[in-house]
Amino acid sequence: MTSSSSAGPPPGLPHLPGRVRPFLALIERRSAEMPVRVDDVMKLLCSISQESKMKAAVKHSGMGALVTGTVAFLGGLVGGPPGLAVGGAMGGLLSAWMTSGQFKPIPQVLMELPPAKQQKLFNEALAIVRNLNWTDAVQLTTLVMGSETLKQQLLAMLVNYITKELRAEICYDD
Repeated sequence: MTSSSSAGPPPGLPHLPGRVRPFLALIERRSAEMPVRVDDVMKLLCSISQESKMKAAVKHSGMGALVTGTVAFLGGLVGGPPGLAVGGAMGGLLSAWMTSGQFKPIPQVLMELPPAKQQKLFNEALAIVRNLNWTDAVQLTTLVMGSETLKQQLLAMLVNYITKELRAEICYDD
């Protein structure tokens, strides 16, 4: 009868000398833990933005274009070329009114990001907090909130990311 503890290298690891196997197993475990670290950084950024009372207005250009185009089309059907011009102007005003002032809290915006954009944001934040050692989101948040410099660097990075990558406007509640 064979024991499972001495059956060979862990699954997915090649037959390597005994001293190398534990190191590779550690790397493999760290890779599996990486999504947790992304979540830690996302929670940290949510905490920082919530403390600063940041909100973002994500531009709804697709919906605005649809409304403008629909109203312009209807204007063209009803009034010919002049109706098309009036419909386009009215549609533009209507879509601007519909999409203005739609601010969402930044934590909500961050948690709704697709995984690829979260990963990009994580990479930018990690460049700032790379020298910190943390075990979970609570410890990371505590470390950062204790350093005004780190907090300001992360806020600046977050504002830059939201305005450039997401093309959103940021406002602060009083």
